[in-house]
Amino acid sequence: MYKSIIRPLLFKFDPEAVHHFSFKSIGLMHKLGVTKLLKNQFQLDDPRLEREVFGLKFKNPVGLAAGFDKDAKRYKELADFGFGFIEIGTLTPKPQPGNPKKRLFRLKKDSAIINRMGFNNGGVEAAVERLKSNSDVLIGGNIGKNKVTPNAEAFEDYKICFEALYDYVDYYVVNVSSPNTPNLRELQDKEPLTQLLSGLQNLNAKKPKQKPILLKIAPDLTDSQLLDIIDIVKETQIAGVIATNTTISRDGLQSEAKDETGGLSGKPLTQRSTAVIRFLAEKSGKAFPIIGVGGIHTPQDAIDKLEAGASLVQLYTGFIYEGPGLIKRINRKILQKL
Repeated sequence: MYKSIIRPLLFKFDPEAVHHFSFKSIGLMHKLGVTKLLKNQFQLDDPRLEREVFGLKFKNPVGLAAGFDKDAKRYKELADFGFGFIEIGTLTPKPQPGNPKKRLFRLKKDSAIINRMGFNNGGVEAAVERLKSNSDVLIGGNIGKNKVTPNAEAFEDYKICFEALYDYVDYYVVNVSSPNTPNLRELQDKEPLTQLLSGLQNLNAKKPKQKPILLKIAPDLTDSQLLDIIDIVKETQIAGVIATNTTISRDGLQSEAKDETGGLSGKPLTQRSTAVIRFLAEKSGKAFPIIGVGGIHTPQDAIDKLEAGASLVQLYTGFIYEGPGLIKRINRKILQKL
């Protein structure tokens, strides 16, 4: 029903407008009790799906990637679709509007999306207020820096977000790999990244309970840079890596919007993200957990990432193109492989 009726209708309208409409609709459905009725259709509860990763227990290994619920407005309702965990953000210390519109593009022929949103969000404090009412949804907090903050002062932005979210998220994700904030990816270089992560780990060490800190990396890193990532994870003792963010590559695209600037997600990223996961897992000797994300449109895409070395997976563009039924189909496939 989703791919035959709902998606064709939604895809007739502007992608960002549809996103806001969908959020309002999900909120209304929740108030009317509809999303609770949907649990039976979308959720698959089975103890064999549970995973313990970096000290946290996930009811299943399929999560929602950051960027979909930036401001923690619908994490409870989205969990009703069967996700094992929800990652909010990317959040910045101060609210910011992001880049000028139009900034979100569907590439239908490629089953992909290009976005140049630019960390548009209402600021970390506004998200914290919404997270205070959370009861049982496992939450990851994806954090970044404001656009106007120079890279030399970036740590202070990440620190503010870390401190604000500490009581309300189960793990952190450090985002230095978005292509849509000027110069942000320079923070992926070995020296500044080591300093940033070490600083956050020092903050973490002072807390009564340390929380997992993960690093989200770009799919465009070279093998040499990926080896640097392995060294950095080892040196800073962060909990793991999310592989991968969106790509700036445009190889093999067919859609008219292929030349739009921004980060590309969806099917064109499937193989590259899996290759990055496999490289990190093999070269590190599976020394740290990896969350696999990028181009998961079928259950087999998720299985490929898990078999390449991922402990968990996340959806974003595949969720939009394939619909909420994809979560249950992936979990069924995982059970079949046991």
